[in-house]
Amino acid sequence: MKKKKIEKEYNEKIKKLVKFNKFYYEHNNPLIDDRDYDNFKKDILDLENKYSYLKNRNSPSLIVGFKPSKNFKKVSHKVPMLSLANAFDKEDLVNFEKKIMNYLNQKIPFEIEYSAEPKIDGISASLSYKDGNLVTGLSRGDGKEGEDITQNLKTIDDIPHSILSKDFPEEIDIRGEIFIQNNDFKKLINKFANPRNAASGSLRQKNPLETKKIPLKFIAYTFGFEKGMKISKQSDFLIKLKEWGFKTNPLNKTLKGIQNLMKNYKEIENKRGSLDFDIDGIVYKINDFKLQKRLGNVANAPRWAVAHKFSANNGVSKIENIEIQIGRTGALTPVAKIKPINIGGVTVSNATLHNEEEIIRKDIRIGDTVLIERAGDVIPHVISVDLKLRDTKSKKFIFPLDCPSCGSKTIKEYNSLTKKQDAVRRCTSDGFECEKISIEKIKHFVSKEAFNIDGLGKKIVENFWKLNLIRLPQDIFKLDYTKVENLDGWGKQSVSNLKYSINLKKTITFEKFIFALGIRHIGLENAKLISKNLVSIKNFVSLSKTKKFDDLINIDGIGDTQINSIKNFFSNKTNLKMLNDLSRLVKVKDAVLLKDDGLLSNKSFMFTGKLTGISRAEAKSLIEDNSGSIVSNVSKKLDYLVVGEKPTKRKIDLANDLKIKILSQSEWLKMLNETS
Repeated sequence: MKKKKIEKEYNEKIKKLVKFNKFYYEHNNPLIDDRDYDNFKKDILDLENKYSYLKNRNSPSLIVGFKPSKNFKKVSHKVPMLSLANAFDKEDLVNFEKKIMNYLNQKIPFEIEYSAEPKIDGISASLSYKDGNLVTGLSRGDGKEGEDITQNLKTIDDIPHSILSKDFPEEIDIRGEIFIQNNDFKKLINKFANPRNAASGSLRQKNPLETKKIPLKFIAYTFGFEKGMKISKQSDFLIKLKEWGFKTNPLNKTLKGIQNLMKNYKEIENKRGSLDFDIDGIVYKINDFKLQKRLGNVANAPRWAVAHKFSANNGVSKIENIEIQIGRTGALTPVAKIKPINIGGVTVSNATLHNEEEIIRKDIRIGDTVLIERAGDVIPHVISVDLKLRDTKSKKFIFPLDCPSCGSKTIKEYNSLTKKQDAVRRCTSDGFECEKISIEKIKHFVSKEAFNIDGLGKKIVENFWKLNLIRLPQDIFKLDYTKVENLDGWGKQSVSNLKYSINLKKTITFEKFIFALGIRHIGLENAKLISKNLVSIKNFVSLSKTKKFDDLINIDGIGDTQINSIKNFFSNKTNLKMLNDLSRLVKVKDAVLLKDDGLLSNKSFMFTGKLTGISRAEAKSLIEDNSGSIVSNVSKKLDYLVVGEKPTKRKIDLANDLKIKILSQSEWLKMLNETS
């Protein structure tokens, strides 16, 4: 009788959840606030964990969430929409400028002119114009491709459909932010949680006539792809935007010097509450486009811009429990489960405690009342404990010395650089022997930057693991779809979609394949370097037989730490089996060596000493742009040793012994000019 009562209570909750989801995702009209919704889902999951017989296809453990990509066609951006690095104080700005000076190799710093633009908290969009006509409107998406929301964007009065100005470029992607003014949001407050949700929800409408009913605004601030634009500064571009019929931020300024940036920052932060739109910081861009181009990008962010975030939002809550999460590299991360609170419009129920040392230093305990901070996109964390409110019976939290997942010993590794033990404690289990590490490795394997398998999200990976459908990455490509179809929440169509997604990703680039393996210390940038050097998966797999790991030291950017991680990876039998299985199940494309027909093709270079008027990073970029390669050591594989001021004598002597051509900086530049 008790079982039937529990099942009835569970099913009623599921029905309510379906209703909540329908109103939130389809109608953009939440029936409950975020905090109550999260608590409601937690109640369902708690019931499922307590009673294993409770199952339903609409369970929050199976449903990934709303995906607008199913309603809109995906289109690639001609120029990626990059994210920005963040700054939170004056010191961050000083370091930002120092990095620019170092990259440009400026011994005597010059005063950089910035375009300072308040960052509106809205939804990014890119508008493609050709011959003055709006052709396509895309959402930001993942930065590489967005959703085609052209018809919805055309309903916004601030977006011109055609531009007649004679100086308007032949082709250009105008980029900016979609938002709702606070006064307009007051009329919609019963439909949406906050202005940003209102903007996002409105652009998700399938019917543009519904979007038109929402008072959306658009402010333009930059461009992506362009053809025929004759403007040299960001400040001039902003002026032109207004002339072409776009609205720009009235608080934009052109400034020089960190002191002036900070002064402007404080003035705008003080005005923040009186503005009719939400801003969460100020974006600083180097004003000169030529300098922007020279600086280029690092990873997924430009070197020439930074977002200076406003003061962090914080709140007070109570720690209900401390859980230990285990990452794919074995790192044990303590997480405080707190009584849910709303910080800056976001419901926060978890806060990171970083590591064991942080808990000891702040003496954080279960039951403590704590100050929680959420700064920008940073994960919420505990700032301090209110000792006055601590229970006299509270006990110190003892960090586990054994892995909570597999029982293996945990250790703090010795860092040869700092000559200290790492702050992070790690599980000593190898490869896929630890359950939690295995699950996280598989999540990483299917993630966007790796195999990017749509429909195989974190919750589904966890569920498939519990059901013994997936234990190793190669199991994904040998999935028993008949068993999946018989699971609650799955049917012929959903299984067909999953099968299609998996088969679609059976072909992958070599660099993404290496990254997907989740080798410690091998991020996407290192994976790119290794793929360019080894070229094919065949050469990568053969490392297990040839043991020529030390050859990787010649790859610029790969050091002892990375090589030791690769050695450890290949010493594990499970990893070797995974590699062999995957090499049969998927097609890994050989690395494409860009500009291999350049005049420096098949020529290798190495620098020693300080260069004049150019940084080492920029010099390397110039060689690679001309099809040359960079090596880290003087060996027979080196063609040219380029010598700057105060070079290392040992390198020059070794180069002479090996009869390697030695060039001065001027000789190297002459060679470069002759090739251009």
